[in-house]
Parts: sequence; structure tokens; C-alpha cells
Amino acid sequence: MKALCDGNDLAEAVGKAIKATGSRTTNPVLENIKIDATPGTLTLTATDNELTIETSIVADVSREGTILVPGKLFNDFARKLTGERIELDYASDKLVLRYGDSISEFSCANVDEYPDLPMVTEAQSFAISHADLKDLISKVAFSVCQDDTRPILKGVLLEVEDETVTAVALDGYRLAKCVKPITSATALMDAVVPARSLNEISRMDGEDDGNVTVFIQRNRLRVDLGHTTITTVLLNGDFVPYRNIIRDRFETEITVPCEQFAVSLERAMLLSRDDRSNPVRFDITERLLRISSGSGMGNLDEKLPIVNKGPDLTIAFNAKYFTELLRVCGVDAITIKLNSPADPCVVLPASGSVDFLYLVLPVRIS
Repeated sequence: MKALCDGNDLAEAVGKAIKATGSRTTNPVLENIKIDATPGTLTLTATDNELTIETSIVADVSREGTILVPGKLFNDFARKLTGERIELDYASDKLVLRYGDSISEFSCANVDEYPDLPMVTEAQSFAISHADLKDLISKVAFSVCQDDTRPILKGVLLEVEDETVTAVALDGYRLAKCVKPITSATALMDAVVPARSLNEISRMDGEDDGNVTVFIQRNRLRVDLGHTTITTVLLNGDFVPYRNIIRDRFETEITVPCEQFAVSLERAMLLSRDDRSNPVRFDITERLLRISSGSGMGNLDEKLPIVNKGPDLTIAFNAKYFTELLRVCGVDAITIKLNSPADPCVVLPASGSVDFLYLVLPVRIS
């Protein structure tokens, strides 16, 4: 293999592919990045057998071939060569890089030991704008379960209908739901996608005003982002019947500005962080939300103006669950609907949009 490419392009491509290398794998070959040189193109691929990232750059290829380079080392090195034109020349198990008047060598692994990559063919698909896909992921992925007690809850449920895609994530204490329009769909479908894979998809560059095609086939999902393709395995099992969890009748309702609410909660968390549940108390009265917390370090008592309906209520929550949703909801104000100190609340955009819905369970207070 022999090719000439731009250092900036190479560093960017390696930086994308490295996200899928198997840093904790028992198979050392998965710590490498595969580079395929074909006429006019270098294609970089990495996989950990769950997530696969394939990305291409323009190159002047004078000798075709395929090599395996050490992922982390090559990524660190490529980032130091962003201002250079780089020649990649492979021979006798060594990759030689030439840039300016300098030269470096890398030992390469046996490409025959690299696993066959997953294929997604004859798949159903839907198309969505890149901006909407990124927003869909950001609004729900933070709510997935972080431990292995229920593996299915480490994923996000995607439900595709004729004109919308709904994403749902929950961890037993909270639920996040987001609905976005789609431009087309070949069929109704659903899949549970690992949150880690979705987060990598959302971080990839793309045309924010362009469409992205998402392919779903049995146990795999593939997303095409121009010069980059991401493939992930899907989680097997039955997702929680989340519709049964969300109530549609509430007695108390408040509307609160997000910015003021968020900074008040962050201050309250500072004085409740001795308790892992970060308990913060809400006292809801006419036109007023009183937020209080305390510990051996001190106490907080703040009042926020609100618009409210229904009876007064005292309830407590893990403040972290609210601060995390406030960071991603992307609206100026939210409406919180409640019933009793023991029932979960529902959080919606104050505008009445159905873009997102959050459900948060309360904590007990004495």
C-alpha cells in the first residue's frame, strides 16, 4: 500500500475511527484501525464487535492494499501532523510515514486476523434530518440505565411510524421521551439501540440541514453520514411498556423558567451532596415554588415565581434528574405536572409542543 493524503483529513478520520476500537477487549487485534487504500480513497475502519465506524478520505493512491495500525498510538501521532502532507508506505510489516523531510515507522498487525465486518443489507430504513437526529439522541440518551442489572435499559428504544420517530430511555427512576418528524420510512419498525452507539452517532459531523438515512435489519442498525458509516448491534429483549407508566391526569401544574430553575437547583445540590439521592424539596403554593435543601454543611431556601394550577403540594426529588434534563431540553420554560408526594411527575415544554416528555420519580421526605 502506498498513498498520499492531507494530514488534517487523516487526523480527523483516525479521530472518528478510534471511538470504536476495543480498548477493553480480550482480542488485541480489535485495538487496531484497518486502513484500506483503493483508487482515490483511504477508508479507515474500527470495531469492538458492538460498534463499527467506517470513514473515508480523499487520497492519491499509487499502490492499493490493506493494513492494520495500532489505534491509540496512530491517533495520537496523527494529531501531531495536521499541517502536513503525509505519505503512507507499507512494506514488510511496517508502515512508513513521510512528511516534510521527516520519517516515522509503525509496526502493523496481521490484517488476516481482523474480523469480518457486519453487513446490513436488505434493511428497512427511515430518513431524518441530521439536526433532528442529534437533538433526538441528546434529549433521551442521558436517561439510560448505567449498570448491568437490566441490559435492555442500557439502550434507547426507537419507534418509527409513518411520519415520526419516537425515542425512549429510562433507568427505573426517570424516563425520557422525544418525538421528531421523519421525511420517509419504508415500514413501521422499532429497535433498542445501545446508548453508547447513539452518542457516537450524535457526535459525528454532518450537514445539519441534510437528511440522514438510518437502516435497521434484525439485530443491527446502520447510519450513513456522508463519508462516515456507523453500524451497531441492537439489544435483544423486551423493552419496558413505557406507555403504561405515563399518566394523563394531574391535579397540580406549574410552569417555571428553565434558567432560573436550573441555577437554583444547582445551588441546592451543593448543600445536599452528602446524600447520594441529592434530595431537594419543592413546596408549591400560589404563584411560588420554594426550593429547599440542607445537610451538615448548611441549608438553602429559595423562592421562584411560577404560574400554577391546582392544589398546593410538597414533594422532593433527586435534583440531578432535573438539572440533567434542563441541560438538554432546549426550551425557555417547562411545565411540571404532579399528583401527590408519592407519584412521579411529568415534565413537558411550556409551549405545549409534544417534542419531549420527561417523567421523574420523587424521593421520600420526612
